[in-house]
Amino acid sequence: MRRLRSQKWWMFGHKDERQTPIVPNGNISSTALIFVIAIMTFLACLTLGAVTVVRDSASSWQLQIAREATIQIRPDEELDMEAALDKVQVAASGFSGVRDARIVDKEATARLLEPWLGAGLDIDALPVPRLVIITIDPASPPDFAAMRAAIKLAVPQAVLEDHRNWVDRLVTMARTTVYFGIVVLSLVLVATALAIIFATRGAMSGNGHIIEVLHFVGAEGKFIANEFSRRFFMTGVKGALAGGLAALALFIAVGVWSAANRSTPEADQAAALFGNFAIGWAGYTGVLAIVILVALLTAETTRLTVLRHLKGLDRSNPE
Repeated sequence: MRRLRSQKWWMFGHKDERQTPIVPNGNISSTALIFVIAIMTFLACLTLGAVTVVRDSASSWQLQIAREATIQIRPDEELDMEAALDKVQVAASGFSGVRDARIVDKEATARLLEPWLGAGLDIDALPVPRLVIITIDPASPPDFAAMRAAIKLAVPQAVLEDHRNWVDRLVTMARTTVYFGIVVLSLVLVATALAIIFATRGAMSGNGHIIEVLHFVGAEGKFIANEFSRRFFMTGVKGALAGGLAALALFIAVGVWSAANRSTPEADQAAALFGNFAIGWAGYTGVLAIVILVALLTAETTRLTVLRHLKGLDRSNPE
């Protein structure tokens, strides 16, 4: 009995080519199960990548709003736009906490409008507002109320916008998206665990007579569960690696595409909302963590399922 509990081989008798493992390879390493784990891992990594991009974008928005404000001058028939821009620039630069006040020239304004109005715009012929970008000191911001009054006095058509209201809403939406992504990631992992449970039960069903014989002649439940756990762990590693590598390939491809098209107006607008679509080292570390987590989840879920099955056998066949 002691020998049976401690031995590493999976069937009775001597070690030879006729021995059959408790969990045959054909039952576990099926293509279907590996594909299921790979798909679940891929979805989990995509969710993590999306959460990382949104979180980084929210942080970028917060940092940007702490550093910049915008003065918009609406066009008017009696207004000398270039002179008005100079007046606003001088008025804003005089406030403590303002590091720089930069006029957005006509070419830059045309590039901002190009995604909607097309190329080759004549800014002078269009009633387009002009902008002055103010760079402020985040540690010591200026008095925006006083600045707004001074700018309005210098140029009545000028409006100071510190963007705080709409950016706060965007940051709140981003945080909500992050929480939603965490929920989706949890659901994907739960679905993976359920798929593993069903696969484990199928493997036990196909080898039920072997398991019952081993169990009732004295094989420890831990020994049987470990054999299942070891086989499922290797299956989990294969599927998780496949899904994780597919996700990494997608992230790298999107990052390369984003970098190659960074100079286009469409890419500039997308970058303003989502950054450069790079998940960074934190995202890559998270993908690796998900691969390891899925493999360990596969092994542990299998072990617990087998132990529960063996306890059910003990209850249904009391001595």
